Amino acid sequence: MTTILLARHGQASFGQENYDQLSELGSIQAKMLGQHYAATQRRIDAIFTGNLVRQQDSARHFWEGYQPFVCTNNGDGKPTMPAIDFDQPNSYIVPQFDEFNHKDVFIKSTDGLSNRADISAEIAKAESPATRLAELFDQAMQRWHGGNNDQDYVESWPQFNERAQQALEQVRAKIANMSLDQDSTVLVFTSGGVIAAITAQLLRQGSQTAYQLNKSLVNTGVTSITLKKQSTRLLSLNEYSHLFSEGKPFVTWR
Repeated sequence: MTTILLARHGQASFGQENYDQLSELGSIQAKMLGQHYAATQRRIDAIFTGNLVRQQDSARHFWEGYQPFVCTNNGDGKPTMPAIDFDQPNSYIVPQFDEFNHKDVFIKSTDGLSNRADISAEIAKAESPATRLAELFDQAMQRWHGGNNDQDYVESWPQFNERAQQALEQVRAKIANMSLDQDSTVLVFTSGGVIAAITAQLLRQGSQTAYQLNKSLVNTGVTSITLKKQSTRLLSLNEYSHLFSEGKPFVTWR
């Protein structure tokens, strides 16, 4: 039985010009996950990421925390293979794990706000800009998930959901081609939307459940699923005990 750990990337740069970069805290969160798995001797046999910078950098910081504690052999004197080779992007990047296009969803879902300048002005004049931004984003997500305007988007929710399921099958195929033990553990750094879509599918639920799940997913929180032959099962959702030791400020949702 193979276990796949779907980890959400570390805190990114919500509200900034370039969202696709980790904040300083996001880098720390990913490293903490690596240190936690090393301290608890959780073996990671392979690591994959999507194509986004925040996903790949989360893997790098995870490896920074995890790799120094990894034994150089498996007990019989034979060297172990590294879980990830950053010099070979094609070996670990699975583009299907990329998040949906936030900008497209946002711009096409805000009534009367036809461009980024209008949206920025609307947010700036609010008493609480952060709250107003969250409100507008929620409206945008509700419209995207609603299913009544699928033709408006570069990638509609049904198309994105299909891609998320394909991502899981891509990893299943890669695992089949690797020389891994039957009881192996594979870590994937992806985004909340992908994890929520896969989880909702396993629970036989639809887009609204996926949206609610997405809102609850913590940065570097880990959702575990198991693969056994052609069966896929949800084992745990959004586990983030690695953040507990440093306190509440390390638990974020952006």
